[in-house]
Amino acid sequence: MAMSRALVETIETDECCATTRCCAPGPVVGMAVESAETLAQLFKAISSPVRVQMLYILSRYAGEVCVCDIESQFKLSQPTISHHLGVLRKAGLLESEQRGLWVFYYVRPAALEQLRGWLEAIS
Repeated sequence: MAMSRALVETIETDECCATTRCCAPGPVVGMAVESAETLAQLFKAISSPVRVQMLYILSRYAGEVCVCDIESQFKLSQPTISHHLGVLRKAGLLESEQRGLWVFYYVRPAALEQLRGWLEAIS
């Protein structure tokens, strides 16, 4: 079976680039691995619609929000709410403070600023 001329030229070009540096250098990755891992963890934490909603609720308040007020916004069990809040805390998006029996959550502005800065950098 005969190869088309364009296919032969493509193969020869690819082989040339693989063995000699006739082409311009490729793009350079300008982000440290640690920064990429941190951002990936942040984005993974907000990959759930429930966690996005939680962040939205918490971002609307200047102070802290009691976990009971967060729970009242969802038709989920208390352990599920705690799980989602824990994921957001572990990623560094939230902080919490226990006051008596209740836990109050608040958004960490620095984490949101990190996300915002990265999104602006790639836009």
